[in-house]
Amino acid sequence: MPEVLQKDVLSTQIVRLRIKAPVIAQKRKPGQFVILRVHAKGERIPLTIVDSDRDTGTITLIFQVVGKTTHMLSKLKKGDNILDLVGPLGKPTEIERFGTVVVLGGGIGAAVAYPIAKGMKHAGNRVITILGARGKDLLILEEELASVSDEIIVTTDDGSYKRHGNVTEPLKELLENGKIDEVLAIGPVPMMRAVSEMTKSYNVRTQVSLNPIMVDGTGMCGACRVNIAGRIKFACVDGPEFDGHQVDFSDLQMRLTAYRKEEEQSYEQYLRLQKAT
Repeated sequence: MPEVLQKDVLSTQIVRLRIKAPVIAQKRKPGQFVILRVHAKGERIPLTIVDSDRDTGTITLIFQVVGKTTHMLSKLKKGDNILDLVGPLGKPTEIERFGTVVVLGGGIGAAVAYPIAKGMKHAGNRVITILGARGKDLLILEEELASVSDEIIVTTDDGSYKRHGNVTEPLKELLENGKIDEVLAIGPVPMMRAVSEMTKSYNVRTQVSLNPIMVDGTGMCGACRVNIAGRIKFACVDGPEFDGHQVDFSDLQMRLTAYRKEEEQSYEQYLRLQKAT
């Protein structure tokens, strides 16, 4: 079983794990993800592969504790095992020499933005990264993203660090003041929607990474279906990245919240059991 080799707590809600997974480490490309289960009765959740090391046979995952399974995952320690880990899944990011590329990472989306920015830089692009979070305490991977970017702009919604505001404000300035060849946005649905609506008026190609509910990761269950230009696609095999100008974000948001009540109830019950034991 995949072993946890290193664990870092990046904030009170965000955890980074380095996991032994030599086959995945050899094959993964930016934009791809894994699906894992913590134990036999656990649910399957997708997590983007943030980085990998072929020499050591390891992959890096970063996640935010938002429910029962991510809470369980956050409790693993060095030397613990994950029951199963499947990947790499999904289509890799389309990486080529576009010119000037803007990569936007909102919140935990920075974990997905990092391998994409790194890949774009290695392909010879001028990479501008816009990194945003609600507050300084939720900001992650600033140094890592800065190391693979020609320029990095950091924003916080509450103004607790760097520029006060959200990621769309500096994006608009970049679109108005220079030639942008490609935009990639990863983050909350409202953020990706706002970015896509903005870039559409400038006719700039924009890719977004979608995160619908996934179960099997092979396109068989249909749980991760999304509406792209009026056609049904499956994020696990057709994505997770799609043309932001063609995504039905209203449908995506509805599907993401379809089981929120049940998810909250399950998490609350789990936390009560944890306190009782």
